[in-house]
Amino acid sequence: MSAPAALTVRALRATPVLVPMRRTLGTSAMLVSQAPLMLLDLETEEGVTGRAYLFCYLPGAAPALAAMLREVERIVRGERVAPLALAARLAKHFTLLGLQGTARMAAAGLDVAAWDALSRTAGLPLAALLGGAPRPLPAYASSGLGLGLPPEGAADEAEAMVAENGFRAVKLRLGRPDAAADLAALRAVRRRLPEHVAVMVDYNQALTVREAVARGRAVGAEGAAWIEEPVRHDDLAGCARVAAALEAPVQLGENFSFPGDMARALSAGACDLVMPDLERIGGVSGWVQAAGIAAAAGVEMSSHLFPEVSAQLLCATPTAHWLEHVDWADALLAEPLRVRDGLAETPARPGNGLDWDPDAVARHRMDA
Repeated sequence: MSAPAALTVRALRATPVLVPMRRTLGTSAMLVSQAPLMLLDLETEEGVTGRAYLFCYLPGAAPALAAMLREVERIVRGERVAPLALAARLAKHFTLLGLQGTARMAAAGLDVAAWDALSRTAGLPLAALLGGAPRPLPAYASSGLGLGLPPEGAADEAEAMVAENGFRAVKLRLGRPDAAADLAALRAVRRRLPEHVAVMVDYNQALTVREAVARGRAVGAEGAAWIEEPVRHDDLAGCARVAAALEAPVQLGENFSFPGDMARALSAGACDLVMPDLERIGGVSGWVQAAGIAAAAGVEMSSHLFPEVSAQLLCATPTAHWLEHVDWADALLAEPLRVRDGLAETPARPGNGLDWDPDAVARHRMDA
């Protein structure tokens, strides 16, 4: 079809869904067995629809997010689909409230959907619209391997993940009260996986700086590929002390709030690697800025959640590292992201890779 000269926002539809996870995700903060997602459809006057989804973390957060998205729709209805201009308009509107929490999530969701609409209009995959090209990406399995599993149970799950998709890396959640129990789980997983399969570990901010140094050295000696969020994410001085003391690389990023947080973390020496989260970094627009910061610093950049859109973005990221793969949205998608031999096959069709299966959406819909 011929591309219209411009797109205009007609409506922003939000659909809350609750999707059972194939594998329970146990972190040092909580156990998660269902994924509460908010599906977004940005409808335009020209008939093009851009799509995105957000992770609500808690089902109880969905009503608040839905209300915030209605406010965002009110502000942008009738505006041109120009992501940077829309972001500036929302930043001004939310000045007194602060562009954090549900406001930040809603703004990021709009940005992702806007970029999807633009790439569909251009007839290009999002990666190409951003100056890259779709390609296979190394992906690691992150849909499980939680704290609730005993060591051999974790090893069983890791083996199953690798067998299903040929993953060349998996992520193991740590942070048990007993450091020896963490080591037992890591050793069990490491023993059962082929040597070429990397094992990342994630503490989800569970440790003090002293504990993080001690445990980090222990898991590093067992071959951990990276040590993720060992201490509170906003304690940059503490993170820097941990990073300086460890040989294994420290990974931060899922809690970076907009690209400025990444710049501050890198300036503080708080981490060796970065992995921004799409709905916290500022959507596609925020990711592009963050990718430039990482490239200027020579730091490898991975993704956090949202593998479908993140795959497109990593294909346009100069220091692209690993795609975090979770399968939570697969049940809702007409064409889920495919992983073969450990590589995510970034689709080359127009858009960001998101098209809903309407019947599945209806089955999993929840009130909000």
